[in-house]
Amino acid sequence: MLLREGGFASQEVVSDNDGQFSFTNVAPGAFQLKITAAGFAQKIFSGTLRPGEFRTVDPIALAVATAVTEVEVSDSQVEVAQEQIKEQEKQRVLGVIPNFYVSYVPDAVPLNTKQKFELAWKTTIDPVSFVLVGAIAGIQQANNSFSGYGQGAQGYGKRYGASFADFTIGTFIGGAVLPSLLKQDPRYFYKGTGTRRSRALYALANAVICKGDNKKWQPNYSSMLGSLAAGGISNLYYPAKDRNGARLTFENALIGIGASAGANLIEEFLVPKFTPKGSKTKKGDAGTPASR
Repeated sequence: MLLREGGFASQEVVSDNDGQFSFTNVAPGAFQLKITAAGFAQKIFSGTLRPGEFRTVDPIALAVATAVTEVEVSDSQVEVAQEQIKEQEKQRVLGVIPNFYVSYVPDAVPLNTKQKFELAWKTTIDPVSFVLVGAIAGIQQANNSFSGYGQGAQGYGKRYGASFADFTIGTFIGGAVLPSLLKQDPRYFYKGTGTRRSRALYALANAVICKGDNKKWQPNYSSMLGSLAAGGISNLYYPAKDRNGARLTFENALIGIGASAGANLIEEFLVPKFTPKGSKTKKGDAGTPASR
């Protein structure tokens, strides 16, 4: 676009396939050339045209617009994270039990909100999850836990519903809702290197710390607050005489932290031996775990 003094756009042309363009019948005097292209930062060239002069402008190179670069980088990270999630969703202990919340890629790309909810959803609706919840409800029925539910098919159904609600609420609050709000990563990052002592301390520490979406370690508020929230919500559907008071809810949260520490130790030392997918990562490969 050719701008005359005062900002009036007197002429506008489109470059040819070689990137060349020209203006004709330009009146003498001060002028500005404004060069624009989609996805690039605009550039302005100023000059003065004398009477009878034919002016050739030096080649002009446009820089890629910053905003476009950021979007492209962001899209690339989302795609890499999605590929890493696909690998995680292949991880099953003994080829059966889902082990989706463990990353064997130490520098895995942080998950966005959609991906955190996707991982929680896939875990919740996995067929094995329904079977495990059913087993828990069966044990509760055999021990007559939560006796307010009674016995028989009706009692089992109530126990199953309550157990599945506990599992779903805990998974979504601690693994998706709070991690999204607090910008934390809900996964356990397998260490696999160093002395057994350092790995054990790492596993224990991960019960109370986690990686943030900025890849820095921080207190695991998502897991701890998630346990408290899930315990509080469960009071809405458990039999009145079996509902937990505030004190017991906090006690259960502490027990949950201890259980997480124990689970992390198992993840660090035992599970990789029985997980066909993701049990070992090739050096320099950021996305595809090698089978053991």
